[in-house]
Amino acid sequence: MNKKITIAGLGWLGKALATRLQLMGYTVKGSVTDAEKAKDLTRSNIAAYPVIIAESGVSGLVETLLADTDVLLIMIPPGLRKNTGANYALKMAHFLHVIERSEVKKVILISSTSVYDDAQGMVTEKDAPQPDTNAAKQLYDVEHIFFNTPAFETTIVRFGGLFGGSRNPVRFLAGRKGLTNGDAPVNMIHRDDCIGILTAIIKQDAFGHIINAVSPNHPTKKEYYTKQAIELGLEPPEYTEEDSLSFKQIDSITVESVLNYEFTVQL
Repeated sequence: MNKKITIAGLGWLGKALATRLQLMGYTVKGSVTDAEKAKDLTRSNIAAYPVIIAESGVSGLVETLLADTDVLLIMIPPGLRKNTGANYALKMAHFLHVIERSEVKKVILISSTSVYDDAQGMVTEKDAPQPDTNAAKQLYDVEHIFFNTPAFETTIVRFGGLFGGSRNPVRFLAGRKGLTNGDAPVNMIHRDDCIGILTAIIKQDAFGHIINAVSPNHPTKKEYYTKQAIELGLEPPEYTEEDSLSFKQIDSITVESVLNYEFTVQL
């Protein structure tokens, strides 16, 4: 069957995923927040509709977006890192109610490994997150309401730090000094593996799962960012020497046991 895929949030990852799914033979449409962006994407062969998910509710062509959808992927940026006081949980509760009124029966919700506390140690999907910040608590709340709705089946994908294409976090760290926790492991995933895992979920109809999507390799921050900086010709960041170490290392049971997926990009 030619599944019809809808992507709420055609950003850096969503747009690349849409292109891959189209090449695989799926019918794909998606949303952006701006009408002009929607027109540009539609002209480039990705059907896009303007939809705004706000604390006051959902506006735009949301019924058109959700109509005739076999699988809905939700890739809405929380916008919580900017400390704007945004209520992501409220926004997503509004969106949830709209989806519940639609015919959508399968949802993939993109979340983040930031639901785990930075000092939670080694964790897998079997370990309950212990969110310690407002942003992490909101993410975890959104996971909970989507995973537990009886209206549709949800798989939650918690991505680690994203990189690929022109995006590399070391660009924000290059040349900085006095950084802490250099011996803590990194939890990263390349965009190609993000797409690989999401397409595997769709192809295998793997719903009702929680998936930690993080590369199984965990070099230390000091090792990883020093190597990345050198490869890009940037000044490596410098980390302080510390006696105590608080860390989290995110591993996955379900990537292998449920999806039988092998990562293509190693750290």
